[in-house]
Amino acid sequence: KVDELGRVVIPIELRRTLGIAEKDALEIYVDDEKIILKKYKPNMTCQVTGEVSDGNLSLAEGKIILSKEGAEQILNEL
Repeated sequence: KVDELGRVVIPIELRRTLGIAEKDALEIYVDDEKIILKKYKPNMTCQVTGEVSDGNLSLAEGKIILSKEGAEQILNEL
């Protein structure tokens, strides 16, 4: 149900499965007649290639973001 303020509850089982904690930010998308909620992952831009992807690697507690291609470039230069 949607309450009078437009809020919905995400069941705890889903939040645990998706790793969504209290106060986590979510992105909201509309696709045709669907509302899509996605856990917000800030700044997933590779620092070498500039590629933005959820598949990028987050290293050093989020201080370094690398795509696979960016990681390969660094390894080739070492």
